[in-house]
Amino acid sequence: MTTPTTPRTAIVTGAARGIGAGVALRLAADGFAVAVLDLDEAACKAVVEEIETAGGRGLAVGVDVADEAAVQAAVERIAAQLGEPTVLVNNAGIIRDNMLFKMSVDEWDAVMNVHLRGSFLLTRAVQGYMTKAGWGRIVNLSSTSALGNRGQANYSAAKAGVQGFTKTLALELGKFGVTANAIAPGFIETDMTKATAERMGYPFEDFKAAIVKNIPVGRGGLPADIAHAVSFFAGEGTGFVSGQVLYVAGGPQA
Repeated sequence: MTTPTTPRTAIVTGAARGIGAGVALRLAADGFAVAVLDLDEAACKAVVEEIETAGGRGLAVGVDVADEAAVQAAVERIAAQLGEPTVLVNNAGIIRDNMLFKMSVDEWDAVMNVHLRGSFLLTRAVQGYMTKAGWGRIVNLSSTSALGNRGQANYSAAKAGVQGFTKTLALELGKFGVTANAIAPGFIETDMTKATAERMGYPFEDFKAAIVKNIPVGRGGLPADIAHAVSFFAGEGTGFVSGQVLYVAGGPQA
């Protein structure tokens, strides 16, 4: 990444582990001060310590991304303690998989609240700092499940919604120097995918092998693969790239 002429602050949600942690560490290495957000503030501290050990600046923040007042307070705290944020990575997510006929309203609402309401609340709270600065980068995490995935009516709908949200942000905020893009990961080796394998009753290595055989590059994805894509979208040189959905899945998606 080209070094910015002024210090920049990034917010990464769902950053205590997995993809979010990988993204937070990569952005810190790129020179950003990074606010590491997750539901449990204590769980964020290990990532912040790693950032600081490497010579960066980080801040652990506990917040429920679906809580309007909590989000506003968190963003104000970040602006005061770390710097006004001009990069936002909406990564926080949960799964509540079930077949449609079994899916409860609570399972539907929980997924929508974190993925869509959370992305909306964070983006609304941060966009003012971006437009004031005349520079901003919003990166939203979608998924290949946005194309449809059996047993994930809630998650698929939410991730498809993230893509529409992203394209609308690009249209509304572009004139202020703010870009908005989405990354749609395929199979990534994280605690979440390990939990999915466990819930389905498969050893993780067997579960992974069954998926990897259909991935053209012949391996599963890692958080670092997604972090690399976020680094690209968050860079100084990507001001003419906006409203895009990048599938990071080891092969083509349709």
